[in-house]
Amino acid sequence: MCKMDKFLYHRKLWEMNVRLLGESKVEKLKNSFVSRPRMSLWMIRAVTVLLLWSCFVHLMALGEMWGPRLFKGWPSCFNHNGFSSAADMTSLPTKIALPPKRIYVNNGYLMVSCNGGLNQMRAAICDMVTIARYMNVTLIVPELDKTSFWNDPSEFKDIFDMDHFISSLRDEVRILRELPPRLKKRVELGMYHEMPPISWSNMSYYQNQILPLVKKHKVLHLNKTDTRLANNGLPVEVQKLRCRVNFNGLKFTPQIEELGRRVVKILREKGPFLVLHLRYEMDMLAFSGCSHGCNPEEEEELTRMRYAYPWWKEKVINSELKRKDGLCPLTPEETALTLTALGIDRNVQIYIAAGEIYGGQRRMKALTDAFPNVVRKETLLEPSDLDFCRNHSSQMAALDYLVALESDIFVPTNDGNMARVVEGHRRFLGFKKTIQLNRKFLVKLIDEYTEGLLTWDVFSSSVKAFHSTRMGSPKRRLVVPNRPKEEDYFYANPHECLQLLDEPLRVL
Repeated sequence: MCKMDKFLYHRKLWEMNVRLLGESKVEKLKNSFVSRPRMSLWMIRAVTVLLLWSCFVHLMALGEMWGPRLFKGWPSCFNHNGFSSAADMTSLPTKIALPPKRIYVNNGYLMVSCNGGLNQMRAAICDMVTIARYMNVTLIVPELDKTSFWNDPSEFKDIFDMDHFISSLRDEVRILRELPPRLKKRVELGMYHEMPPISWSNMSYYQNQILPLVKKHKVLHLNKTDTRLANNGLPVEVQKLRCRVNFNGLKFTPQIEELGRRVVKILREKGPFLVLHLRYEMDMLAFSGCSHGCNPEEEEELTRMRYAYPWWKEKVINSELKRKDGLCPLTPEETALTLTALGIDRNVQIYIAAGEIYGGQRRMKALTDAFPNVVRKETLLEPSDLDFCRNHSSQMAALDYLVALESDIFVPTNDGNMARVVEGHRRFLGFKKTIQLNRKFLVKLIDEYTEGLLTWDVFSSSVKAFHSTRMGSPKRRLVVPNRPKEEDYFYANPHECLQLLDEPLRVL
């Protein structure tokens, strides 16, 4: 029988079977005649599509996590004219896919209590996340300082977006809002270990000395967190994780972010603006012992305050000697002279990023006379706008931080934590102009000018020439072996995370 006859024969036989078996069996018989090659091809196509889609989702998650600077070759680091506009800031956030969770054997739980002001705690949180990741432990959301001079009762969730913090870093480390109930009970019974880690330590210290304690006690509480990780000598991947936490993992709450956008919009509508971090509050002067320009009653008040806080260890301080060594913040009067000498436009808006200036309007007069467009958040916003963060210094500082990031020029008058952390963040945003004042040089020059030893032209040209290379441009950190306090602070210049202008473009 030929092939065609066989085919017709089998077809007739199949049709007879259909009629005999009834409609209930039709589908089974049809399926039995589907060819195996066609079935295999369909399965291969389906699996391929699923794999490609999975890869696409993971790549999109990583791209959103690391941002355009890390994932797309850091192009914005070269865009020195591309400062964020108010329109950019007001764009609605887009919902992004979460990164996949990192799976690892958990070695224990790490609790941390941050100390200091907002930006000291910010840097500490970045360090603690990094340390937890490389010890393969679970980090409990850090506790913020509520007992320092500022006496701010704010919790982590009052300042930072906690959900974003946890989810955006979950491909690196597991972060929990609180200990699991069983371990929480152990802590309440005192069954855990507590200690301050050694300052400026490298990762081997945490691997060899801290990790065994976590494994032994299951829960370890680090009760001091400031500068507990070295500036230098760490693997590049460690440094980059510190940056990722700082620039991506730590976002302020939507309420603070929205208020920051509003302040920037108000300022932008009137033109360029300079943010002046005028660190001349009462606590800074009392702590540092700097009283230049104060009257005898104010000097006495500052001394009483210094003795009232036992953890401020230095009590007897020679103010003038400290000033000449460049260890005092510039006074408002010195700041006015410096900004004028630098050629800052008299009509520019100057936003004061600081608390209450000691001496009030009397001390601010020289600055406001020289620059009449001096503003503060309190003068730009309605009192009700600030109700939620009033008497919460860290939330107020967070607002100033956001405005400082967006300014055309940032000028700190002291090298404290806000000055340094904002400087580093502005470098990351494209080496935005930050004038790093050398106070030791300036006070010597100012004294010579006020004593009539220098003309204004000589004074001004000297100030400009000296600071021409101190504008936040790309450079390497200064490393001083075994003297970390004398070297450049990591968060002021995290060059491992930046695209330096004299280097070829790196795609990470």
